[in-house]
Amino acid sequence: MSDYAVVNPATGETLRDYPTITDEELQQAITAASAAHEEWSRRAPVADRAALIARVAALHTERREQLAEIAVREMGKTYEQALGEVDFAAAIYQYYADNGEAFSADEPIELSDGTGSAFIRRASLGVLLGIMPWNFPYYQVARFVGPNVVNGNTILLKHAPQCPESALAIAQIFDDAEAELGAHDSVYVNIFATNDQIARVIADPRVQGVSVTGSERAGSAVAELAGKHLKKVVLELGGSDPFILLSTDDLDAAVQDAVNARIDNNGQSCNAAKRFIIIDELFDDFAAKFTEVFTANAPADPMAESTQLGPLSSAAATERLGEQLGRAKAQGATILASGEPNGNFFPPAVLTDVTPEMDAFHEEFFGPVASLYRVASEEEAVRLANDTPFGLGSYVYTTDQEQALRVADGIDAGMVWINLVLGDAAELPFGGVKRSGTGREMGKPAMDEFVNKKLIRIA
Repeated sequence: MSDYAVVNPATGETLRDYPTITDEELQQAITAASAAHEEWSRRAPVADRAALIARVAALHTERREQLAEIAVREMGKTYEQALGEVDFAAAIYQYYADNGEAFSADEPIELSDGTGSAFIRRASLGVLLGIMPWNFPYYQVARFVGPNVVNGNTILLKHAPQCPESALAIAQIFDDAEAELGAHDSVYVNIFATNDQIARVIADPRVQGVSVTGSERAGSAVAELAGKHLKKVVLELGGSDPFILLSTDDLDAAVQDAVNARIDNNGQSCNAAKRFIIIDELFDDFAAKFTEVFTANAPADPMAESTQLGPLSSAAATERLGEQLGRAKAQGATILASGEPNGNFFPPAVLTDVTPEMDAFHEEFFGPVASLYRVASEEEAVRLANDTPFGLGSYVYTTDQEQALRVADGIDAGMVWINLVLGDAAELPFGGVKRSGTGREMGKPAMDEFVNKKLIRIA
């Protein structure tokens, strides 16, 4: 049986297996991507590369229903959220199509001494390897591929083994766009590779960099290989993001935002709010309201229009989350709400009284499980928010603007959202610190991750 298969998490049915690439085919893929860089990407003007990405954006929009249905089948995302993901991916591609030329412009340097001039000219590196996860099969690819194709790099893309259908759909979009615009046919190459094969790809001298979105374990393994072979690497890994509530004029609205931040993508989002840190005087009311609203989202058919919570992505994910929840209870956490999974349909659960001695204090719960913490002060809230190996996103709710910025300054995270959730946009950089990874995707900073900032000095 191939590692690559579509297993519908709502039914457990294996819909189709896809063959893993052979070693010979893998070498052909690397050769093709390298040729695309030498023969087209590094030679074509940035306007042509941007036009290719603009067409990719348009094809995502034209095929949005088909792409969304694939995501529902592969990983259980609700249909409405899948449509939203495809639209976001299209917006990311279009952002780099619209802004790539300006972002790539020469950057003059004012000389402190001597005559002549100097400037930074951005140039492509070559072939890049992307290793992508299952939870956002289109969006994650877009934020890696969009800026880097505009930069003039070419792409080898290894998607998650449970997302072969969406992987092929993306590859078809690039094939069609390349053919329509007369670009090289291997600017983007999909590879259904094993982990052992990926190690050989990273070692190949034609491959100049690696971007990974996934687990800490995967990121660490890839970073070790990339370091051994002196390859640039960008890592977007796990998160256990805090949601800090210090004051509010509308507790019901804050509760709804908190629920939305936890339940997005069936609770399987690296930058979802997972630890809810509530000031003492609001804790009891927040806990009661949050538990009521959160648990009202019963998992249901992901294709139904009213469904807010679908199944977890796989039987393995369901087993893992159930084991974590059971271990938290055994170690002394209070379970304010929980239910029994039905297949991969995992009902929302709420924990409190979680202490540093418990595994739940340090682990990431990748599913609809929320942990509530009571704090007595702003200072205690910041300390608790930072008491985690992760540092991806964070959320701060307060009516005091000075306090909001003070807390934002104190939080060890790559992103801070003040009085809003689910505010991601193509122009906003995404990334973390600590064990949540290195580097940034989206926004202008993404254009600088895999590029040669070449100094040119003229007498």
